[in-house]
Amino acid sequence: MNKNMIKKAVKKDTVKKEAVHKVKSAAVVKKVVLKPAVAVKKEEKAVSKSRYIETVGRRKTSIARVRLMAGESGIKINGKDLGDYFKQVKLQEIVNAPLVILELKNKHGFTVVVSGGGIFSQAEAVRHGITRALIKLDAELRKRLKKYGYITRDSRMVERKKPGLKKARKAPQWAKR
Repeated sequence: MNKNMIKKAVKKDTVKKEAVHKVKSAAVVKKVVLKPAVAVKKEEKAVSKSRYIETVGRRKTSIARVRLMAGESGIKINGKDLGDYFKQVKLQEIVNAPLVILELKNKHGFTVVVSGGGIFSQAEAVRHGITRALIKLDAELRKRLKKYGYITRDSRMVERKKPGLKKARKAPQWAKR
C-alpha cells in the first residue's frame, strides 16, 4: 500500500487490521496499524421542555416538516390551527388519525410546516410526519400504527410526460395521410 492509500483509509475510517508502509530511507519497514471505526451509540431522543422531535412526512409532491413539542397540545399548521388550515372535517380526521388510534389526542403538541401538492396530499403528508414523530418518541407504538398503514410513505406519484406524447401516455390523434 502506498502513502495515499493509507491516508484515504484513515480518512474513511475503514476497518483494516494492518497496513504496511515502506519507507524509502534506509529500507526500513514500518507497520501502521489502523484502528477500527468506533461504533457510536445513538442516544434516545428524550423530549424535554426545551427540545422537540422533528420528522418529515411526504405524499406525492407535498412535504410536511413536523415538530412534536413537549408540554403543549394541539396542532398548528403553517401558523394556523388545524381547523383553520384544513376546513373539511374529513381532512382533519386524516391528520388526527394516529392520535385517535393511540388515544393521545391532547397529550402532545405539533407544529407543522407543509408545502407543495394539493390539500388532500398535504393532509396525508402531515399524518405521515406525525406518525414518524410518535414512533421516534416511543418505538413500541410502531406495531399499532403499522396495522393502519400510516408508517409507509404512499409512493404513488404522477407519471412524467414523455416526449412526442400529449400527456404521460396519451398520443396525438393518428392520421392516415
